Amino acid sequence: MNYQTFAKLYDDLFDEEAYADWQSYAQTHIQSKDGKLLELAGGAGRLAILLKQNGFKDVSVFDLSPEMLTLAAEHAEAAQIDLHLIQGDMREWSDLKQKYATITSFADSLNYLANTQEVLATFKQVASHLEPNGQFLFDVISPWQTDVYYPGYMYNWHDEETAFMWSSYGVEDSQHTVEHELTFFVYNEDIDGYQQIQEIHTERTYDIETYQRLLKKAGFKDIQISADFGRSAVTPESDRWFFSAIKA
Repeated sequence: MNYQTFAKLYDDLFDEEAYADWQSYAQTHIQSKDGKLLELAGGAGRLAILLKQNGFKDVSVFDLSPEMLTLAAEHAEAAQIDLHLIQGDMREWSDLKQKYATITSFADSLNYLANTQEVLATFKQVASHLEPNGQFLFDVISPWQTDVYYPGYMYNWHDEETAFMWSSYGVEDSQHTVEHELTFFVYNEDIDGYQQIQEIHTERTYDIETYQRLLKKAGFKDIQISADFGRSAVTPESDRWFFSAIKA
């Protein structure tokens, strides 16, 4: 997922309570706080900073977007936290030789991959960068979220300088796929008016059995699945699934 021109706008609007929930899930389910941790598609580093502040000794952020990593560096400096920042594509990062005890990927990041081949490629890269018996934790939105909740969803927000519109639509010719139309109107002093910034983001997901099959094919075992940030068992109406798997 590449936020391009509105990385900072997205970062400013992202729900801080969600980061606290991901932190709680990570704190509860990660087996090793002492080993190296890589946050895959870690964006602006807000979760990584929370983890570093709460006992994780060595945390790295990996993201496709240089702009997001620039924000991560700014946030880390403000928090007086040392983060390792890595720019790359989650589908292919074999040039990175470091091994990690834990790799995480939250906030729908895997749902932006185009197909199961890209998901499998990412899983294989994760496995190759984990230490023996290393742990992989990630979340994905469920088919209920793409097929029932998101189609027709709208959210609007504004303050004195910025307005934000989010509309979501189902994609008829693609199973469990949704498009998000994100539009910002940002006040620009140079023109004494508002500048429109818009992007379309596509998310897709699969059934649990597909994720399990791909994880096993990539070399993972002991796959555990939960909902509600690890607080509940999966139900047909769970909006997000949380996976924990061990490198075989």
